[in-house]
Amino acid sequence: MTITVLPEAQAPFVKAVAAGGVEAQPLSAETEGVVWLDPKGVSQLAEVLDANPQVRWVQLPFAGVDAFTDVFTSHSSITFTSAKGAYDEPVAEHALALTLAALRDFGPYSRRTSWSAQAGRSLYDLRVAVVGAGGIGREIVRLLQPFRAKITVVRRRQQPVEGAERVVDDQTFRSLVAEFDVIILAAALTAGTKHLLGAEEFKALPNDAVVVNIARGPQIDTDALAEAITQGEIAGAGVDVTDPEPLPDGHPLWTAGNVIITPHTANTWAMAQKPLSARISHNVRAFLGESDGGSAVEFAGVVDKQAGY
Repeated sequence: MTITVLPEAQAPFVKAVAAGGVEAQPLSAETEGVVWLDPKGVSQLAEVLDANPQVRWVQLPFAGVDAFTDVFTSHSSITFTSAKGAYDEPVAEHALALTLAALRDFGPYSRRTSWSAQAGRSLYDLRVAVVGAGGIGREIVRLLQPFRAKITVVRRRQQPVEGAERVVDDQTFRSLVAEFDVIILAAALTAGTKHLLGAEEFKALPNDAVVVNIARGPQIDTDALAEAITQGEIAGAGVDVTDPEPLPDGHPLWTAGNVIITPHTANTWAMAQKPLSARISHNVRAFLGESDGGSAVEFAGVVDKQAGY
């Protein structure tokens, strides 16, 4: 079987394919597997697949795959795998860092040029909602354990999550918003999670609550967030993703107050190389039909095209 690394055959990932059991080759009529490394190259990938109907498997580079929805629809016979579950640790770490920074008012403190009054709040014993129960959400729950946080996990399926006091769906979550001190968004972007937090939710939150987003920008109404912080409806926010993204110069969120904005760096390309390489090697073995201890190696991170993640 022929596997091709595109749009550029970057050395670490060519090696990852080889580690899976086959040498990567240039794109040709023999290519059946594609390792796609450009998260923004949606139209380019579509062109490759249109021109190569023999392709049966595509590995995507990141956990979020909402940008590729049209590709999934137009190439429904192809197995797509993502990196979901591969980047749990660095992204969850970033979520915790933003949570602590927002609670402790690090944003305003870091911009001041003179000594100022004390502000801030401890994470210990707070009521935290973690939206999303994938690998990242579960890792966030694990990292919150030493803080004795009272954790509610929001997910579609009402299955228990280790470390969480309760699990609720998104509709129930909306009715409980007023209870939370911290909301951390770690879910895939779907029709059900778009603008999950908007003006109504910010008004319902306690005035000392903070919001953190390491998922996808459109899950928060950005203008409503800026307004809520400016008006004191909530205490602050830490966001690694925005809508629009990049956040335009001069947008009110830049100067809204206690806001920490990082430029989509919860999982940098440097951080991603090792776990993505491991995912590629594993899925190459699955694609080749290899076995491990008598059991077939199964694809990791298979995209649910209907659910969108």
